[in-house]
Amino acid sequence: MLTKRIIPCLDVKEGRVVKGVQFVSLRDAGDPVELAAFYDKEGADELVFLDISASHEGRETMVDVVKAVAGSLAIPFTVGGGINSLEDMKQILRAGADKVSLNTSAVLRPELITEGADYFGSQCIVVAVDARWDESLGSWRVYTHGGRRATDWDVIAWVKEAVNRGAGEILLTSMDNDGEKQGFNLALTKAVSESVSVPVIASGGAGSAAHFEEAFTTGKADAALAASIFHYKETSVKEVKSFLKQKGVVVR
Repeated sequence: MLTKRIIPCLDVKEGRVVKGVQFVSLRDAGDPVELAAFYDKEGADELVFLDISASHEGRETMVDVVKAVAGSLAIPFTVGGGINSLEDMKQILRAGADKVSLNTSAVLRPELITEGADYFGSQCIVVAVDARWDESLGSWRVYTHGGRRATDWDVIAWVKEAVNRGAGEILLTSMDNDGEKQGFNLALTKAVSESVSVPVIASGGAGSAAHFEEAFTTGKADAALAASIFHYKETSVKEVKSFLKQKGVVVR
């Protein structure tokens, strides 16, 4: 059985880690380099770094910050935000990232997924999906530009398309649950996990160690990501892993 991964997320804006609720009301959570080093020591399995305003502001990810963060890490490190071309991917991977996360750019030009997978291998390409329940669709709709723009894509159709094009992993964020600390969106996570053959990272809504267990058992996720509960020391990676072990969930 594959071990389940616990992944802290650094949402970075203007060089600082921030966290909000449902993608708004952002507040400062610290220095990305210091937090990255802390999570490495804490036993995090991986780290995700998202430059959350890059696509919206139409600029590239902050390569200097990525380099500094990579220098403090020994664990795998995924970077997303403003990655729009193969050249951007090369730059981020040269700066020390192990994987790149594509979100808005992949929806706007799905060929980018294939280009990246062909050049670097699927294991390098994470497709991040921001999902919100849509009554008119009777399903979840894909959003881009940091959750600001609705697309025509149904989430299940889009993740299948992304995997067919070479995505090696799906980073799935429930916009409805994001920052609410009421638990992951289990229906969404399960639906996506059951529709693709690649690992799915659950994101949005973690408020306790028990929520991680639910994401892995009910939601069938392969990994679970959280930000604010770790940044503000409401719980720790160690505490979550200890709880999961007690519950029989296989973690590192």
